Amino acid sequence: MHFDLIDLTLFQHTLECGNITAGARRSHLSLPAASARIRAMEASLGVALLERNRRGVQPTPAGQALLQHARTIGQQVERLQFDLAQYAQGQHGQVRLLCNTAALTEYLPELLASYLADNPGVSVDVQELPSLRIVQSLTQGMADLGILSSAAPSAHLQTLPFRDDPLVLVAPPEHPLLLQANPSFIDSLAHGHVGLGASSALGLYLEEQALREGRRMRVRVRAEGFDGVIRMVAGGAGVAVVPQASVRRWQGVLPLRWVALEEAWAKRQLLLCARDFTALPGYAAGLVAHLQANVGL
Repeated sequence: MHFDLIDLTLFQHTLECGNITAGARRSHLSLPAASARIRAMEASLGVALLERNRRGVQPTPAGQALLQHARTIGQQVERLQFDLAQYAQGQHGQVRLLCNTAALTEYLPELLASYLADNPGVSVDVQELPSLRIVQSLTQGMADLGILSSAAPSAHLQTLPFRDDPLVLVAPPEHPLLLQANPSFIDSLAHGHVGLGASSALGLYLEEQALREGRRMRVRVRAEGFDGVIRMVAGGAGVAVVPQASVRRWQGVLPLRWVALEEAWAKRQLLLCARDFTALPGYAAGLVAHLQANVGL
């Protein structure tokens, strides 16, 4: 068996991307070179590692075992690089952070900026995903850290509190929905909504809640970001569900009213998650400490 770190990184990237072409691009290899490396790995082991189909690739049982080892080795190499970097100038490394829509837009920009300003050798790869996908990715070792809603099942992960993040219903002041006492999310489905982008984590989450009640959201228009949603609501385009923190910025500026949602899933908290905080590379542990130092601010 003759593998090197490039082989293992390529194999991991291929499965994370779902196809060899994207895995090769992420590994900075040509497609022929990447295909040849994977064939050589399979020939060396004498067993197929990938199942190929029109949708891409999936790991065989042997491939799944190799993927777990590849991730472990990759994490060990990152820790090695970090430890050795302590003898050079500053810290060096990349933190893979997955977060939901609210965390990414409402809380992280300033926190990440201040952390990066203090750690010029570190970069942060941030990706927005629904909370359930974040749990799955962390479980599979595809990221260092996640920030997700407490509504997602995460008992097998280690968690730390990050923010209270309740969802509220926002509408123009004279909207008929506000004539009801304590309108619910289900009540709002009788009216047109202003939604986030179709692929946003919160947008997918709200559509899932509607489907659980046998209903569908009637999204009249979509906006990029909570500020865009709220401005459209104030202009009369419809109602929306957004984090309370995003509405407070516009109180007294735009003609708006908001009411708290009483559904249990809307009274959420954001949690900082990892498979094992003690096993994180030093630069990732530094980001955790920075976020914890600013909990609730």
